[in-house]
This record gives sequence, structure tokens and C-alpha cells, in this order.
Amino acid sequence: MSVAATPPAVGPFYLRRRSPSTAMSMPRFRMAVRSAAVSVTPLLTKLHNDSATPLPLLRHVADAMAADMRAGLAVDGGSDLKMILSYVDSLPSGNEEGLFYALDLGGTNFRVLRVQLGGKQERVIATEFDQVSIPKELMFGTSEQLFDFIASGLAKFAQKEGNKFHLPTGTKREIGFTFSFPVKQTSIDSGILIKWTKGFSVSGTAGKDVVACLNEAMERRGLDMRVSALINDAVGTLAGARYWDDDVMVAVILGTGTNACYVERADAIPKLQGQVSSSGRTIINTEWGAFSDGLPLTEFDREMDAASINPGEQIFEKTISGMYLGEIVRRVLVKMAEADALFGESVPEKLSTPFALRTPDICAMQQDISDDLQDVGSILYNVAGVESNLSARKIVVDVCDTVVKRGGRLAGAGIVGILQKMEEDSKGLIFGKRTVVAMDGGLYENYPQYRRYLQEAVTELLGTEISKNVVIEHSKDGSGIGAALLAAANSQYA
Repeated sequence: MSVAATPPAVGPFYLRRRSPSTAMSMPRFRMAVRSAAVSVTPLLTKLHNDSATPLPLLRHVADAMAADMRAGLAVDGGSDLKMILSYVDSLPSGNEEGLFYALDLGGTNFRVLRVQLGGKQERVIATEFDQVSIPKELMFGTSEQLFDFIASGLAKFAQKEGNKFHLPTGTKREIGFTFSFPVKQTSIDSGILIKWTKGFSVSGTAGKDVVACLNEAMERRGLDMRVSALINDAVGTLAGARYWDDDVMVAVILGTGTNACYVERADAIPKLQGQVSSSGRTIINTEWGAFSDGLPLTEFDREMDAASINPGEQIFEKTISGMYLGEIVRRVLVKMAEADALFGESVPEKLSTPFALRTPDICAMQQDISDDLQDVGSILYNVAGVESNLSARKIVVDVCDTVVKRGGRLAGAGIVGILQKMEEDSKGLIFGKRTVVAMDGGLYENYPQYRRYLQEAVTELLGTEISKNVVIEHSKDGSGIGAALLAAANSQYA
């Protein structure tokens, strides 16, 4: 998964609930004299039209996704999709035993986790985890500074290991390292950073093996641990879900950023060029955020893309992921405020600030079912400095729904594209039986309307009968436990 933009740090996706006291502290809203509903209609109508995702468009997106996958598997650089080999040839079997750690670096926080595995009978005996915020300055610092900070957090966590956890005598603690930035994987435990994304701009890492960077930092800290698996969050989610359910074939992350991976047959990967997978299968990391074919883009998408630090890149991600949905809505509201005085005669400075309106804010507004849309009014005032009447609030909710509906339905079409490609190669092994798509990420978990639109698109594209076999299942924090499981499956002691 890779995200790039220039917002302030985006925190974890959550749904804020209004406390009982909110109503008491809410400002009184001035009623605008102008009727916003009438004057904004042409802009809103254009937004609806430009964002529309009718079935033929979704079908084109699914077909184009499948075609881009094939082209990316044929040769490196063959399509927008990198189709990166994960070198994960064997998925967790349930037989794994011992103490394993996981480290997850994928955004403004990093997570550390430990798990005691007890084999087929006991499975997961105990887990503990911690989360550490990365100081803003380290996102723009040196590679050594960032990895020293991570190694320090890992060391503090390791020191708190309780008596529920037991390391076999004569063994070293092993880590599954989830690194959710674009990497050219060179083996199960090494990978070269292609570039930093998600607002990170760390010097001295691009072109280097990120596992070596972490190992060196752990050595500097005197930390006796070893990375035995390097993965991204999508691969970790697939492994974590597969541990409990053998029908899991695809994993999708929909959070701040987005990515997807799936189980591919080795003989369907021309660019493997004779490299042998021990199981005849491997996990492919699609990096599907870079997909762009046939997407319905608005003027607001184009403006946001032009202002980003990676113009013309990650277009699918910019239409479907959590970092961007709130910003698209904000840009629409600014245009409506300027052109049609949606919020009165002036545009508040806060509303004009890029990324001031976040996806958790638009999610919270869509959950407001009160007659006067009081939560919507409160969020607009507190977050964007906007005073609004009921008619303006209704338009705001409509804009939120339009942007989120497009995002959810396009994500659903992307999932169908992956399944289609797998089905074409296996003739009935995907659509003819139960196939599970494991989902993780705060956007999918916390945004009910987004989930519904995604599922509706999958059902529309596959039809009622086939879609009954495709189970889209939330796998909360699957990537953390998945990384530890892959560390176990690839242990030097296994």
C-alpha cells in the first residue's frame, strides 16, 4: 500500500460520538438568507454525474483491473500494477509453535506485537501489543534516526515480556516486519525501498534493504532479534485470516491507504522465469492503488491530484482510500461556498485549509439521522469553522454520500477484477466454491455506508448466485498476527 500527499499527519480512523454535552456547547447557527438548496443544484448535479458508477463502468473497471494484473505478471513495468512477488510460498498451517514478534510500520504510528503459538491444539495462547506515535520530525529525518527510534520502541516492548511468553532455549527472538511502503522484495526477509509515501520523506533509505536498516538499528541498541519475514499489511492480513480459514484467497486493506494481494499459481507468473515456488503458489502484492484505467474523475479529484506530491500517480487510491475522501468533500464544499454562498457570503479560512476535513468527519456526518442534522452542523463548525442551516447540511451529507458511494463501488469493482482474473485461470475454483476476501483497515471497519456500497457493487457485478460464494469478511488487525505467523512459518529453527 502506498499513499502520498501533503496533509498534516492523519491519525487512525475512528468514529467520533457526540457526548450529551455537545448540544449544550454548540454555537447558535445563523440562518443564511439565501436558499442554498436551489443555487447549489447545478454543482451538485454535475458532481453526481461525474462521480456516477453505473454497472457498465464498474464492469470496465473490473475487466481493466484483471488485464493490468496479467500485464504486470508478464514483465516488471508491464502495467500500472507492480504485481510484486512476496516470496511467501507457504501460508500458516496452524502447526506453528513458539514465541514470535511482529512490527508494523505503515503510517504515523508503528505497532509491536508478540504472540505465543501452541500448534494445532492450542493455536494462539497469548498476545500483547503496543502502539507508538512517530514524531513528525522523524518522518522527514534520516533513515538512521527513524530506525533507531523504532528499534528503541521494540526494545522497550521486549523488556516487558511477561511469564505467559516462553522463548525456547538456544533460540533468538524472530520478527515478522510489516512494512507498508513500496518495496522491491528480493527474498522473504529482504526488500529494497522503492520510495517513501504517506507523507514520509526520510533521507538515506531509498534503494536500501529496509530489513538491513532495521537489523542495524537493533544491533546499535544491543537488541538480539532477527527479522525472518518482510511483508506488507495486505500480505499479513491474508496470512492472518488464512490461519483460521483455508478459503481465504484475497486480502484488501482499506484504511488511510489501500492495497490488495491474493494467492497466485506460480505457473501463471511469466516473470518468475523459472524460479520455483515450493508450494506451486505464492502471494502477489498488487499495489493496486496505482490503477487508473476508466475511473470516473471529477474536477476536484484532478485539483487534489495536481496539488499532491505525486501528481498522476496512485489515482485509484486517491478515489477510494481514507486519506483522500474527506479532502475531496472539502474541495467540493469550498467550490459550493465560493460559487453559491452555501455557508453565507464568506468562505471560512479553516474550510480552505487542505485536509482540514478528514474521512472520520464525513463518516460521522453520514451517521447523523436527527431531523435538524445537529451533528453535521457541529462538525462543520468545529472542524471547518462553518455555520450552516439545515438546507446546507443536507447538501453536505449528499456530497459526502456521493464521494463515498463512488469510492466503495470502485473498491468493489477492483475486488471483482482480482477474482475474475483468478477464475479465468482456474475455471471454477473461485466462483464455484466458497472464496473469502479478508478485509482490514479503519475505513472499511468504521464506515458502514462505504461497506454497503462495496458489497452492492460486488453483488451487481457477479450476480446473486455467484456472489453468494464470495464472502467479504472483516479481519481486524489480521496483519499483525499474520506477520508473526509468517515469521514462525519462515523461522530459521522451523
